[in-house]
Amino acid sequence: MTARLSAADIARRVAQDVPDGAYVNLGIGMPMKVADHIPPGREFVLHSENGLLGMGPAPAPDAVDPDLTNAGKQPVTIVPGGAYFHQADSFAMIRGGHIDVSILGAYQVAANGDIANWSLGGSKPPAVGGAMDLVAGARRVWVMLSSHVAKDGASKLVERCSLPLTGLACVDRIYSDLAVIEIDADGFLVTDILDGLGENELAAQTGAPLRFAPGCRRLRAELT
Repeated sequence: MTARLSAADIARRVAQDVPDGAYVNLGIGMPMKVADHIPPGREFVLHSENGLLGMGPAPAPDAVDPDLTNAGKQPVTIVPGGAYFHQADSFAMIRGGHIDVSILGAYQVAANGDIANWSLGGSKPPAVGGAMDLVAGARRVWVMLSSHVAKDGASKLVERCSLPLTGLACVDRIYSDLAVIEIDADGFLVTDILDGLGENELAAQTGAPLRFAPGCRRLRAELT
């Protein structure tokens, strides 16, 4: 099998799929990389739940503004016409259905679109943040997975989530290091698969049945 997709590869692929003019919330962690890979000539508005609309890519090291950060406390830039506002207003946008796409991470995603991304159980404190609002309020929910399987080898794509749920039947699409997978009424539908990876190999790393779209596209690792 060829090299799996890097986080940058996945972020670039996600950015390609965001429609022009969309209002997009980027979750903490890998989804924030999407801001750094917007294709030339494309324009969509990035929203941060801590009160920023018009978020740009990460700044150069000598241009960091400590007062300008995303929800993960990472330094960002702001595009012309961007705005700051109270966090309560940010959540009013989310809860009011004004976010077109929510892009976030997950521990598990089920074939019916359920998502678990706030708690692994055990003694580690949970960190739900605004995820429950986002998966309920956004018009579309996309999940980015740095790895198709967890550290213990278990698939993050499952028939039914075993971890505490964040939202029910809300995920529309999954981007992993091995594939792009849509979720419809019949479960997981693979639209893109890593170049060099066989369908049976992908199925063996997935905890629920897969269907493959006609003309399933091939993904190639390009970025580090």
